[in-house]
Amino acid sequence: MMKSRCYIVCLLLLFPFIGCKHSEDVNAQTDVHKEDTIRIITNKKPKPRPKLKADDISISKDLLYDKYTLDDVYPYKDTTRSFKWKIIKEQLAFIENIQRDKNTRWVVMQNYKNRNKEAPLVHKYRRNAYKRISDTLGVERYQSVPLYLPGDTLIPERYGPDGTLARIEKRVGSFVMISPVTIKGKWLVPSRYLKQLPDSTVFHHAIFVDRGDQNITTLERKSEGKWIVRSMNPATTGRHHPPYAQETPLGLFLLQEKKERMVFLKDGSAETGGFAPFASRFTNGAYIHGVPVNVPRKTLIEYSYSLGTTPRSHMCVRNATSHSEFIYKWAPTRQTVIIVIE
Repeated sequence: MMKSRCYIVCLLLLFPFIGCKHSEDVNAQTDVHKEDTIRIITNKKPKPRPKLKADDISISKDLLYDKYTLDDVYPYKDTTRSFKWKIIKEQLAFIENIQRDKNTRWVVMQNYKNRNKEAPLVHKYRRNAYKRISDTLGVERYQSVPLYLPGDTLIPERYGPDGTLARIEKRVGSFVMISPVTIKGKWLVPSRYLKQLPDSTVFHHAIFVDRGDQNITTLERKSEGKWIVRSMNPATTGRHHPPYAQETPLGLFLLQEKKERMVFLKDGSAETGGFAPFASRFTNGAYIHGVPVNVPRKTLIEYSYSLGTTPRSHMCVRNATSHSEFIYKWAPTRQTVIIVIE
């Protein structure tokens, strides 16, 4: 009996120490969990900044070219015309947002005069008023780029306009997967149709052409969300008049090349019709240029009464010659976006 009592007493004496040890283990485990929680919270990625909206864009005026300057709202015949600042701000916010990622690799889609090979026929096509093949969205085959769906590299699904800006996603054999900024989705394009831009490319210059009110404005980016107007002028865009004259296409394009004198032919002929001074090409055969000079004249023409009135060019955007010269010198090639609105 004495032995049993002694055994019980010994157990009771040992029990507090056993309990303390268990408590220490629990506390230790709790501390570890706390550390894990802190580590997880610390390693959370920062939330992406919200995209800029039109109201976040600030536009001020500091003209570098001040000839033939139009007011924000100005008279035209028995009505008024204006610069559509709300739409312009929306587009500037879009431009700001697409270039926030500094790791983006940019390309421009190119096929001027089918120099990179005529695009293959798409699945569904038609002939338009100009007797030329186009896809069901109205983009002509001539001078355009074939866009293939990722699951079908045999027949293109649609055409992409020359001068369209796109992001490189990855290379897939002889194709490049891209995300065009103005065409939804990811598309495969043969590499011959793409011109890669330098990694340092930024878009600080923007030109807006309004084919509804027939005007043009140039803007320069000073910092994120802050843009300065450099000129506000009358212009004349392309008209729909088959088989030769075409409307200036709507959309966002990249300034691709410049020609001090862009020679043009007479309609339906191989003969030279004259030249357009200080020409800046942005899509297909569409240039921003000065008043055309028809043969046999050789000297420049500064201004035309038709500027700012009604569409009448073949696809180009006519300007006062000194204004086209300003753009020619001010806007850097492949770093300037040209947006045609209505």
